[in-house]
Amino acid sequence: MSTAIVVGGGPNGLAAAVTLAQHGVQVTVLEAADTVGGGARSSEAIVPGLLHDDCSAIHPMAVGSPFLSGLDLERHGLQWRRPQVDCAHPLDDGSAGVLYRSVEQTAAGLGRDGRRWRRLFERPVARFDALNEDIMGPLLRLPHHPLMLARFGAPTTLPASALARWFATEQARALFTGVAAHAFRPLHYPMTSAIGLGILTAGHRHGWAVAAGGSQAITNAMSAVLTELGGSIETGVRVQSASQLPPADATLFDLAPDAVARILGDRLPGRVARAYRRFRRGPGAFKVDFAVEGGVPWTNPDARLAGTVHLAGTHRELAATERDVHAGRMPERPFVLVGQQYLADPQRSVGSIHPLWTYAHVPNGYTGDATAAITAQIERFAPGFRDRVVGYTVRSTTDMAIYNPNFAGGDIMTGAKDLRQLTFGPRVTLSPYSTGIPGTYICSAATPPGPGAHGMCGVNAAHLALGQLQG
Repeated sequence: MSTAIVVGGGPNGLAAAVTLAQHGVQVTVLEAADTVGGGARSSEAIVPGLLHDDCSAIHPMAVGSPFLSGLDLERHGLQWRRPQVDCAHPLDDGSAGVLYRSVEQTAAGLGRDGRRWRRLFERPVARFDALNEDIMGPLLRLPHHPLMLARFGAPTTLPASALARWFATEQARALFTGVAAHAFRPLHYPMTSAIGLGILTAGHRHGWAVAAGGSQAITNAMSAVLTELGGSIETGVRVQSASQLPPADATLFDLAPDAVARILGDRLPGRVARAYRRFRRGPGAFKVDFAVEGGVPWTNPDARLAGTVHLAGTHRELAATERDVHAGRMPERPFVLVGQQYLADPQRSVGSIHPLWTYAHVPNGYTGDATAAITAQIERFAPGFRDRVVGYTVRSTTDMAIYNPNFAGGDIMTGAKDLRQLTFGPRVTLSPYSTGIPGTYICSAATPPGPGAHGMCGVNAAHLALGQLQG
């Protein structure tokens, strides 16, 4: 029987382990933390019983993941919950761009931009499950559905700010650019539409779902599948050098490229080591979790029903904010993402006290305190919010890196999603999961298709490993 070691127990590491175990490989996962999950963990904070997601929280890409949907994770306790409104982007005049799972319902709320929203999303949403086979793999390969991918891919090459100008209303422009800004990139850069279009299309197909009981439920269910298949998980094991690795036929790293370079040292081919050490980081996330009595008093009524709320003002204000962050300047009014998961999953609340998940885009390694700026942005669109806060807890960019070393400087995307790294991953190659060492692979969110709890980076790396094991 072949053997494998997976270093790192985030969603991608677990997905790689499950995929290998499904094919008869004896797998052991080594996780440095006391619990597996990486960014997909949950914990109680502020008030006993109040449940917060530690990082990853809303899952439009995971709920439709070709890998996760084939595991029957419901048997191991995973249940998806959806809010009434997927996302709202409020504006200062009290209006908002409002996103529903239904393309038709979203378009109906966008007035004269409704027809354009339908033109952009109706066809790819209808074909999304087939399209997903290509989106969730390396970009530089022969696609399963080339014409469909080409039709979908054409607008993804555009800067998000350029595509936003196709819409006439500020509500539609703000709604689109708010989702595109999940890429942590200046919105005038090429291909910044790609992540926005991907998330929106996936969300229109499957919804912006949350996991009942917290994101930890996703990785708990994956861990249960792995154990059922005969795999094992060892927590509290921090691998710092290759000498610590047990002998195995395949070794996969759910780690950032620079961490892989440190562990493998001189074993890495020089060109790979140089690429991994030069791997570019993106901006940081500064996270604040609030305990809020009675919920947030949003001025816009749709925001009160939304699982996710984007706070950035107009699309122009958001574009200026993202430029500042990319340049290393902390904006006075940062882009703030707000998660109200309890609306879909009420068990996270304690009576009338609700958990509010927030983070702001900040420069990588930002050493200041963004708590006041985040609070002010919420208060801007929900006057009286401060009076409802009964407690809060902060996770700075430094804390983010301690929580998960893959998030160096607060970079929760595990690397800048610029044109080169989005296309190739950690280095320019047609095989982004290969380290150049036979039997050794990288499977973190630094590789295609990138961040999220979908697990597909791990699945893709595992299939490469299986092909070489069986070859």
